[in-house]
Amino acid sequence: MPTLRFRALDISASQVPQAVTAPSAKISDYFGQNVFTIDTMQKFLSKEVFKEVRAAIESGQQINRKVAEQVATAMMAWAVSKGATHYTHWFQPLTGATAEKHDSFFELSNEGKPIENFSGSALAQQEPDASSFPSGGIRNTFEARGYTAWDPSSPAFIMESRSGKTLCIPTIFVSYTGETLDYKAPLLKALHVLDEAAVPVCQYFDKNVTKVFATLGIEQEYFLVDTSIYFARPDLEMTGRTLFGHSPAKGQQLEDHYFGSIPGRVASFMTDFEIEAHKLGIPLKTRHNEVAPSQFECAPVFEEINLAVDHNQLLMDLMDKVARRHHFKVLLHEKPYSGINGSGKHNNWSLCTNTGKNLLTPGNTPKTNLMFLTFFINTIKAVHEHDDLLRASIASASNDHRLGANEAPPAIMSIFLGQQLSAVLDDIEKKVGKGKLSPEEKTDVKINIGRIPEILLDNTDRNRTSPFAFTGNKFEFRAVGSSANCSAAMSVLNLIVANQLKEFAREVDSLMDKGQKKDDAILNVLRRYIVETKNIRFEGNGYSDEWVKEAKKRGLKNITNTPEALDLMVTKKAKKLYTDNNIFSERELEARHEILLETYTKKIQIESRVMGDLAINHIIPTAIKYQKILVENVEGMKDIGLKPEHYSAQLEIIKEISEHMNIIKKNVDDMTEERRKANKLEYARDKAIAYCQKVKPYFEIIRYHIDKLELIVDDEMWPLPKYREMLSIK
Repeated sequence: MPTLRFRALDISASQVPQAVTAPSAKISDYFGQNVFTIDTMQKFLSKEVFKEVRAAIESGQQINRKVAEQVATAMMAWAVSKGATHYTHWFQPLTGATAEKHDSFFELSNEGKPIENFSGSALAQQEPDASSFPSGGIRNTFEARGYTAWDPSSPAFIMESRSGKTLCIPTIFVSYTGETLDYKAPLLKALHVLDEAAVPVCQYFDKNVTKVFATLGIEQEYFLVDTSIYFARPDLEMTGRTLFGHSPAKGQQLEDHYFGSIPGRVASFMTDFEIEAHKLGIPLKTRHNEVAPSQFECAPVFEEINLAVDHNQLLMDLMDKVARRHHFKVLLHEKPYSGINGSGKHNNWSLCTNTGKNLLTPGNTPKTNLMFLTFFINTIKAVHEHDDLLRASIASASNDHRLGANEAPPAIMSIFLGQQLSAVLDDIEKKVGKGKLSPEEKTDVKINIGRIPEILLDNTDRNRTSPFAFTGNKFEFRAVGSSANCSAAMSVLNLIVANQLKEFAREVDSLMDKGQKKDDAILNVLRRYIVETKNIRFEGNGYSDEWVKEAKKRGLKNITNTPEALDLMVTKKAKKLYTDNNIFSERELEARHEILLETYTKKIQIESRVMGDLAINHIIPTAIKYQKILVENVEGMKDIGLKPEHYSAQLEIIKEISEHMNIIKKNVDDMTEERRKANKLEYARDKAIAYCQKVKPYFEIIRYHIDKLELIVDDEMWPLPKYREMLSIK
């Protein structure tokens, strides 16, 4: 039996990386040891300054420069005591990755003596070169100035590497003229608007509520592949996914990988990155095998949303660094392999108050359940009103491969509530009048909503085909892609809920001004919302063709490609929402739209170029070599006098190879020509549409015929590792 040219690494004992030793057997002993936490801050600051800083962080107010100076001194003292020599403003530009520029604490004093120094101004603001970051036409390339500004709500941390330790300070990133150029700033603005909108609604029920914040738990799915195989696949290295590859005989059909025993090498990798994550205050809780071979998942406990997003961005970077020590490459692409499940990033979202109440958890009385229903139904109404923006927020070239496949929600935005909660809403619709409630109506409603906690005990099942599902005490936004920065989707979700809560309060107050009692007014508005949102509520199979037809009847959009989905973020309605709530100016929104279109175009362009190169310079030459061997074999059989029936199989394969090669060559040439035409287009949207509609359709044709050649050509000659090798981790 021939030896496979590429296989999972056969690592000897001496090559196996030494496991990272945890600082303690108990995670709680070292959790957050590399984070400048509130407790750490208290140790390094005076009582007065600490009190001011904590109040500013909790209220979201700006910290004055005098206080910033003392915080900077304390932060440097802590960082230096931990071995840090440099600091950086850690930010999230619109490239999709994090960014950092390191500066040393080292300075020379006026007398020329070497000292360690970190000023309040250096803490509060830094000036990285902004010329090469995406700006969407807001600035010219030669205009380089941009600013990063400290976000005190997300604690500083120390990143360790072999070369040393660096103090990382989470920041926002803005242009010289003040426009936001990152993912964090819009999220912080949306969270502020949400707090302002939610508190007045909470006070209908509880006057003690003075602050509302969103929480988030992010389930991160990913694949692992041996580095030797990764670097032998140019498509995987340059695009994050395999552009070719025939499905293996055994994929995920036996469902034996899901929750199965974690392979030893993988478990060692997981242990190492969990230790590093815990030291950075990332509260990882869960790890397990996912459905597809070589696919895994990790998940933290819930955190405030801004911190949760920062931690997820940090986690992705951390996983990649630790994986290298274990001869792995982490694949975060939504669909690295065709024919098996892709990866998502399930966003579990809820709302909490300063009194400790989860607003999406029912209570034990009709009053607390009316509070729950108010936020529950308003969230449904928000998604109903702005499902287009939610769809736009998850749009990307990589997520297009996943949405609508048999392991991910469809591109149609719908909400799953479960039969029991749907029945509660239906009951309210029937029993609540349009004006003053009768004593009988009030009694019926109180009895019904008083049973919600009991109902939910048996209603925690999930509909994994739904993009937005209620799962007991939170909503799970399942359509977010595994490589995405969650700020994009969470900025939209928190904004639309905030906007809806403002509208709800306005309507309730209006009815109360007309003489309706508070509970009557609340129930009457909720009843109308229940009726108006019926078309987006769906309990069935989101994968089915029937749902696509039904969704069309209901008027729900089914936009399956990124350029068209991104158009939804710059409609007249969307612009009004963003500008009214001071999240984006129209200029910022248009720029962001253009950046996302350009990113889409560049990714499809790269995939097209890699596909053409591999097809023409690797696949076809290999097929020709094998075909030549077959031709020589046939000629040899002829020479010894064998009849045609003795080499008919060879002749058939020779013919088949030629047919596939001709189709591949023609389609690569045609694809290249369409790419040239698209590149000449002036506007970002026209170019993205051209790449989507004219270039991308060739991908499947070319792939189909190359995958057929993979089944024909001698296994030892095939130039790329195959799926059976890539999906096997030993």
